[in-house]
Parts: sequence; C-alpha cells; structure tokens
Amino acid sequence: MSAALFASLRPGQKHRLGALGPGADARLLAAQIEPGLPLLVLTADAQAAQRLKEEIPVFAPAARVLLLPDWETLPYDHFSPHADLVSERLATLWQIRQGQADIILAPVSTAMTRLAPVSFLAGRTFMLSQGQKLNADALRADLALAGYTHVTQVYSPGEFSVRGGLIDLFPTGSALPYRIDLFDDEIDNLRTFDVDTQRTLYPVKDVRLLPAREFPTDESGVTTFRQQFRERMEGDPSRAQIYKDVSSQCWPAGIEYYLPLFFSETATLFDYLGEHARLALHHDVLAAAEGFWQEIGSRYTLLRGDPARPLLPPGEVFIYPDALMAALKTYPRLELPADGEADASVAALPALAVDRRADDPLAALRQFVAGFAGRALIVAESLGRRETLQHFLAEHGLRPQPVADFAGFVDGQTPLALLAAPLSAGFIDPAAQLAVITESELYQHSPRLRRRQRSRASQDAMLKDLAEVKIGDPVVHETHGIGRYQGLVSMDLGEGESEMMMLEYADQARLYVPVSQLHLISRWAGGAQENAPLTKLGSPQWDKAKQRAAEKARDTAAELLNLYAQRAAREGHAFALSEDDYAAFADGFAFDETPDQQAAIDAVIADMTSGKPMDRLVCGDVGFGKTEVALRAAFVAVLGGKQVAVLAPTTLLTEQHFQNFADRFADWPVKIAELSRFKSGKELKAAMAGLADGSVDIVIGTHRLTQPDVEFARLGLVIIDEEHRFGVRQKEQLKRLRANVDVLTLTATPIPRTLAMSLEGLRDFSVIATAPQKRLAIKTFVSKFSDGIIREAVLRELKRGGQCYFLHNEVETIENRRQKLEEILPEARIAVAHGQMPERELERVMRDFVAQRYNILLCSTIIETGIDVPTANTIIMSRADKFGLAQLHQLRGRVGRSHHQAYAYLMVPDVEGLTKQAQQRLEAIQQMEELGSGFYLAMHDLEIRGAGEVLGENQSGNMLEVGFQLYNEMLNEAVKALKAGKEPDLLSPLSVTTDINLHAPALLPDDYCGDVHLRLSFYKKLATAKTPDQIDGLLEEIVDRFGKLPPQAQTLIDVHRLRVLSQPYGVVKVDAAPGVINITFKPQPPIDPMRIIELIQKNKHIKLAGNEKLRIERELKEPKDRAQLVRDILRGLGQPLAQPALG
Repeated sequence: MSAALFASLRPGQKHRLGALGPGADARLLAAQIEPGLPLLVLTADAQAAQRLKEEIPVFAPAARVLLLPDWETLPYDHFSPHADLVSERLATLWQIRQGQADIILAPVSTAMTRLAPVSFLAGRTFMLSQGQKLNADALRADLALAGYTHVTQVYSPGEFSVRGGLIDLFPTGSALPYRIDLFDDEIDNLRTFDVDTQRTLYPVKDVRLLPAREFPTDESGVTTFRQQFRERMEGDPSRAQIYKDVSSQCWPAGIEYYLPLFFSETATLFDYLGEHARLALHHDVLAAAEGFWQEIGSRYTLLRGDPARPLLPPGEVFIYPDALMAALKTYPRLELPADGEADASVAALPALAVDRRADDPLAALRQFVAGFAGRALIVAESLGRRETLQHFLAEHGLRPQPVADFAGFVDGQTPLALLAAPLSAGFIDPAAQLAVITESELYQHSPRLRRRQRSRASQDAMLKDLAEVKIGDPVVHETHGIGRYQGLVSMDLGEGESEMMMLEYADQARLYVPVSQLHLISRWAGGAQENAPLTKLGSPQWDKAKQRAAEKARDTAAELLNLYAQRAAREGHAFALSEDDYAAFADGFAFDETPDQQAAIDAVIADMTSGKPMDRLVCGDVGFGKTEVALRAAFVAVLGGKQVAVLAPTTLLTEQHFQNFADRFADWPVKIAELSRFKSGKELKAAMAGLADGSVDIVIGTHRLTQPDVEFARLGLVIIDEEHRFGVRQKEQLKRLRANVDVLTLTATPIPRTLAMSLEGLRDFSVIATAPQKRLAIKTFVSKFSDGIIREAVLRELKRGGQCYFLHNEVETIENRRQKLEEILPEARIAVAHGQMPERELERVMRDFVAQRYNILLCSTIIETGIDVPTANTIIMSRADKFGLAQLHQLRGRVGRSHHQAYAYLMVPDVEGLTKQAQQRLEAIQQMEELGSGFYLAMHDLEIRGAGEVLGENQSGNMLEVGFQLYNEMLNEAVKALKAGKEPDLLSPLSVTTDINLHAPALLPDDYCGDVHLRLSFYKKLATAKTPDQIDGLLEEIVDRFGKLPPQAQTLIDVHRLRVLSQPYGVVKVDAAPGVINITFKPQPPIDPMRIIELIQKNKHIKLAGNEKLRIERELKEPKDRAQLVRDILRGLGQPLAQPALG
C-alpha cells in the first residue's frame, strides 16, 4: 500500500487515486498518519465516516481517530441536537485544537456548518483537580456561565447539582458524571458515579470541564445576541419569540441555527485544524456539498415566513460550497473517488461465497487459497463469530491460524490466518501478496450491527416508579383503609421535628402517618384513580372489607396450593445440557447479553434442566432481546431431542421468527417449518406430516398451531410470543398441548391478568429492563393533525437516511391518505401495507421496505407485532386516541431500534375534545418516554382497569375494596400459613408489625435530601427492609449520595434496625423515652420464659409490667444509647424459638 503519499505534495497540490473499496480505503488512510500533522478526511455521507472510524484502528491500532458527529437535525430545525451529540462535538473540537488527533473524520455536511470561534472553547474550559481550593458558590456561578443547568439529580451531560459539601457534575464530553467531595473549601476527593443507581464508582485525579453548549449562555452572550438580532433581522424584535426567550436566558429548541448571533465572528472546522493539516476527500464530496446546499435553500424558503422565528440567511449559518472549495485548496489533498478505474495498489477478490447446500460449502474459498501465490487473512466481525468461523472452516478441512492483530499477520509467515476485526469488505494487495477476506464475501450479506457498550439499568429503577406516589393518589393504610396522599409535612410533637405523611379520608378526615411506619402503606391499585372508594375513619367498614378479602384470600390460597401441588407432582422432562454445543450456539448472537437478559436466559435454562415443567413469563420491552431468550431455550430443547412449537399472533411475525431461527440454526442439523398464510396448502401438509412423524424439529406458526388436527410426535417446549395478543380461548387450547411441556411466554406489555398471576407467584417471572446498546428514549408528541408537522417529521427522518411508518388504521380510506401524502411529500417513496392484501403482495412490500426501496410505509396496525427495521426511526399515528395503552406502546416500539433519536407523533383530530380515558392514555405514554417502560405501563393498565380474575369468580370485587397490593400481601400470608399447616388468622390478616418510638426526631432532613420523591422512596425502602443487611445497604447508599448522616437520619436508621431485630422475638411495641423504656410482646411470644425470669433476677432496673410488658428504668439522654440498650436486652433473651406458626 502506498504509504506517505503526502511527502511529495506541497500545500494546494492534490493527488487523485483510483477507486478503492471499503476496507482498502481505511488501510490507505491509516498509512498516511504522521505525528504532528493531522489528517482531515471529509466524507460524502455520515455512514462512510462511521465505517472509517471503526476500520482505520484495525490497521493503525495506536492512532487517535476522531469523528466529528453531526447534529442529526434538519437545517433550521425546531429541535436541538441530543445532549450527548453536543458533548461529543465539543470534546472532539477541543482535542483537535490541543493537537490530540491523528485522523479527523467529518461528513461534508457537518464541516459546512459554522462553529463557535476557537477563543470561545479555549476561554471557557477549566480543570478541577484533587487538593485544589474551590469556592462552591464561585463554581456554581462559573458553571451557570458555561451553560450548565442546576438540577436535583444529575442525568445527562451539561447538568450539575450542589448539596452542601457534595457537588455532582456531568461535564460535556465525558462518559460519566463526577461527584466532588469538598472538605471546607478544598477538593477532598473526585469520584465518578453511575447515572442509573447514583452510586459512586471509582476515584479520579482531575476533571476537564468544557462549556455545556456550543454558544455562550452568560450575560455577555445574551447581550451580543440581542444587539446582533436587532441589527440583522427585519421587523420588530419583540414579536419574535426566540428573541424574548434568549433575553430571559431560556434556550429554545433549535437555537443552534442562530449561533452566529452570539459571536462577532464565527469559525470553521479549518480554523480548529490549523495550517499544518492535510486533507483527504472521500468519494464525491463536492456533489454532496452541492446537494446539501440545495437542501438548505429549500428549507430556508419553506420556513422563512414565520415572524416568530426569523431565520439567518444560509450563508451566515453554513459555508458556501465555493467557499468550502477555496478553503480546501490551501491544503495538500488526496482524492479517493467512489467509482472509475480501480487503484493499482489493490485488486478485487473473486466470488468466494459459501454455498451451504453443496457437498463442499467452501469450494470457492479453498480453490482461491490454493491458487493464490501469497498469504490470506480471513476476518470475522467479533470474537464470537471468530470461534464459529474457525469451527466451521476446520470441519471442512481449512485450519487458519488465529492472529491478534493485522500487523501480526503482515509481519508473520502464516499462509492462512484468522482475525476478529470490524472490516466490512476485503481486498487483495498484489505488491505485498496479501489477500484479506471478510464475512461479507463469504456470506454475501452485510455484516451485523457492531457491538456497542451498554449501560446497566437497574431492575430497581423499574419498581422505584411504583413507589413514587403523586399528591392526590389513593393509598392503602393497613389499619385505617383507603385515603388520598396529600404530601409530606413536618410536625413538632414535643420531641423535635418529625416528618409525617398526610392522608385524607372520607368527609375530609385527616390522618398523619410517621415516616417510620411507611411499611403499613401501599399504593391502591384496582381501577381508575378517581373512583377509589375512600374509607370513613373510625367506622367498622374497613375491618369488614379486610375480613371479607382475607376469607376470599384464604380460599384462593387453598386453590393456589392445590395447583402448585399438581404442578410439583407432575414430572416434567429434565433436559440435559451439552456445554460445548450451547456455547457455540450462544456465540452466534451478535451482541453482548445485557445483565437482565443473561439472568432471564439462565433462569429459563435452569427451569428446563430441572425435572419440573416450566411455566415462565419473560417480560421485556420492545427490542430488549426476548427473542434471543427463546432461541436459546429452543436450542436446549432440540438438543434434548424434543420438538419446539413457537406461536406468534401474526403472519408477518411468524415470517420474521422463521428468518431469525433459520439464520441462527443454519449451522445445525435442525429442520424448521412454518405454518402460516404465506405457505401453500402443499407446504402446510408436508410440515404437518413432518410434525407427526418427528422429522420437523421446530415449527413456527400462528393460531393455526392450536387447531386439533396438528399432531406432535414429541413436543417438549411451547414458546408463546407477544402473549397479550392471544385470547383466553386460544390459551385454553394451548393448555391442551401443554399438560407436561415446558412453556415460555414472551411479552412486552403483559395483560393485567398475566401480570397479576406472575406477581402472585402462579408462574415464574423474569424482567428484562436494560436497554441494549446505546439506545435513546423515543421522543413522543401528541398534536393536532397538520400537514406541516407531518412534512417536517418525515423530512427530518429522510435527511439522516432513515425511514418512517405512517399508521392509518382504516383500510377503506388508505388510498386517499396515500394521495394526500404524495402531495405533501413529493420526494418520498411510499409503500402501502395492510392485512387485507394478498399474502405474496404483502410479503413483497415488507421485504422492499426492509431493503430500503421505499422510505415511507403507510400501513394499518399489521406492523404492531415484532417487525424489526433499525433504519425506521419515526412513526406517525393518525387517530392515536383510538388505541389502547399496550397497543400504543407496542406501535411506538417499532421505532428507536438503533442508536439514533427516534420520534413518535400521535395525531388526534382535536386535543381538547378527547374522552377522559383517551387523554389519560396519551398522557401516560408521553410520560413513559424512558426505555423499559413496557412493564411499568402494564402496571399502569392494571391500575386503570383492575386485574380481573385469576382463579375464583369474584375476587376482583374484594380486591377493589382493599387494593391490589394489600390483597396480594394477604394472599401471600395465607399461602404461607397453609403451607406451614396452619389456619390463616383472618382477624389480623397480616402478621405482626413492630412499632418503635425512640422519642427523638427520626427523618431525613430537608436540607440533607431535598427531593420529596427521593425521601419518600428511601422511607418506603427502609420501612419494607426485612434484614439488617438490607438496612446496611440503604445506609451506604444514603451516605454515598448525600454525605455524612445528621443525627435525625441516624435515629431513623436505628429505628429500623431495631424493628428488624425485634420482629422475630414477637415484639409489638418499643417505647423508649429518656427515663423509662417499655417493651411490649405479643401473647405467647417465641421466647423461653426461663430467660425472662433470669433477666429480671439479674438486673434490678428491669421489671415485668403485666403479662406481656418489660419495663426498664434507666436515664439515657441519647436515642442511640436507648436503641443499644433494647438490642442488648433482646439479645439477652437468647435466640427466638422457632415456631411453625410464623410461616
């Protein structure tokens, strides 16, 4: 490969090469690296830049390769770029300026956008290091000047939060946020922390702080903006909304396209590069620049008429193509054309595709390697694929030697080597006699998506939402009934401040609950929030309702136990697992498993290898990798010699599953059949015969599989996908199949009944809550139907090379809608898909859409289930008010399956005129923008609709009276008691809870933890903790996040430690005043009476007061000493006796 091509080029000269394919171009660019002379590669599109960023390090592992990302918005857009992109751009510009880059990649459209002057970035960047003096107020002012926003909890770049001596900060351009611990006015330590859990990770020495925005947000910036705005814009500035917003220091979306107004002059990418740089133009950069300029012009004419948002002329925000060319001419440059004659330094590979059906699948490859004079390197995409390939090649007599990197191959002598690296195409280097062959040549398909780092979202975050009660929500107090939560209030009851939860009952009666007793409170769920039946305080109505529910719970528990017993008595098939085969199969998965996904897979395999029949529900959001769980389960079953039936609700989904299964099982001797409308009668007959005689291993089908005429020879596993789409009747037919088979159910939004069954422990339950790869939450808008919004939404998507779904759920009028869309969007290629089309036609349209021959799919809800098109990232739903919550969530989940920002537009005829329920649904879906919210939505649904019946006929009535959570607890208690062979106690349905009063304030003070929701969530977690370890864990988390405990918080922890310790002793109440302590036990506590007598004889200050009470007289001022004394006394009573009664 021609190395230093620039050596002979002076500034202003160019050298044009022949055409180079992917892979070869990356190698050529990697060879041009020279220290101190950065190389800027301008590409014609963003995809090429992304590819080169992955491929150049293969040939130059030590090179610092930077990509200047695009804003990913349209010119003059009303959206601001994602915070992560701004952060990456600023970090990249800073590194270029500091000379920390060897190769800089930029799409030409990005290079044409004007940037902030170099002095802006240099003047606003500062460092913080350990041991440095720091004034917190000054830092807060500096951060505000640099455009950082002050928040209560830090989530994304450009945010900070100050809590006493702790400062949390997420600098722009950093991968993780930092927590700064101040000792007086000195930085004591700097640590990174995790955004999801807010727990600290590891210490660092120093932090680099870049400005949070690409423009100044301080007073002087605003003044410059106002002055320039008045000079450059026509009309009255006070009528322009953007002028008013910036004047009040509020940054509207899309402000980036007004960047030049913040500075007296702007810079270009070349100003950051300096004059010693060199350039490479990758493919037809000039044509791309001209095309982009035309697009800017058309956007300008489209949007310039709005007086609220006057626009700057294109030449001020972007660089003219001519000016760009003039700037390029001052540098030495290489041109890499896209087509034309091939470059002399490389030769093309012959056809080497693997033919799976031939006797020797690798004939073409074998022939090439044998006839090639030099050495060959086979490149796999990942380590997992490398293993699979090595195995596959070895089976057919080719034994390549694995090498660690490309340099190792070039310097070595190996005739045939194997390497794992992200190359998208191969080439031959005739001069060095080397051939590079990638999977694209072997398998004739584009490589799979590359792995990206994924962050772990904690399971906890999902359930945390259930604890976040809003003011006005109904809650259940175990002894007083259902009331509405009215907030946290501080009260002084003569012993210092303490925090109370205020509840309002029927007839405006109020109840104050100390925060240490939050374990008595749960959210009321079982119907619409406003219809919650509030209890009258002090009336016997609540006790009666509780008793009725408890009796019902007892009967249900008996039925449940009966069912458990039947399930446990039935012998399932215990599959044997061959570790090697399983590992080889698992390697075929192109991504890293997320922690939750791995847990779900492990649980499923454990279920299958145990001798009990499996009944597991895997609940994971759309696109979170449930299919992989199913594939692994199917593999284990087939390996164990059983048949697998996969059930999907729609034909399109069966088609997609069939493709997935066929791809993954391609290397294994497994026969897969499909039963669906896409198959001819003859094919269906053959498949059914194969099932009956056992020659078909896996069958994938729709409801057709549940018909009585489908016979299985040795069915071992049933997988039900998108379970919420099947009716009760079809599920009953399935039960016929599944007397003793393993059942795996997958769903994103479980229907309330299923969820209730899982929560009640009728079936096993795994949740996958971690988003795979770097996925951004979907931005969701509800708006009135308008052509302008549709046009803008579609154009934003097409600009970044994506595709859109347009959902129109009336087949009769779908053609009219198509004509209207063609009028608004002449540049779009529109395809139509709905369920009443002939199968072949539908299949063709869907395949064309996936292959990107169309960029808008106008369709009915047929797309709802499981179609996976990563390039489609915008969905527009017309008449969104007509859909249910689960359906909206499923439909929205069709987009956002890659690392781009996805958008969902819910169009309604009139936002004001919606029904109450439709409004609630649309609000809920807008709030649930977060990833992984499917499970949460199901919980919401459970609350909007109630759970329905699990076993008995009328349980839901009783459930409504006491609320879902409390009913659930009662049911669990009843099951526990019956298991232990006892009759459940119907009068106090829940077992003893311990009341502790240390006569001192026990709370998290407002100035220590300011956020009410956080406090509530900690109070609730502490109140429900069951073991000392759980309390220690919470204590660590609180200290980690908020600093040293104040005395009130210490007392709160002591109260809960005591509660956990005294519960097993049957203690009902501890009342520890400074002079006298009373400990009250329940009747017949589980304690040896002799120990009590010994205790009283030995200690003069301890007396028996009545049958169940110990009275200790001792003067102790400090609450922690009183707590310690109670602990010592309880420990002095020995271990509590084991009682069968305590279940």
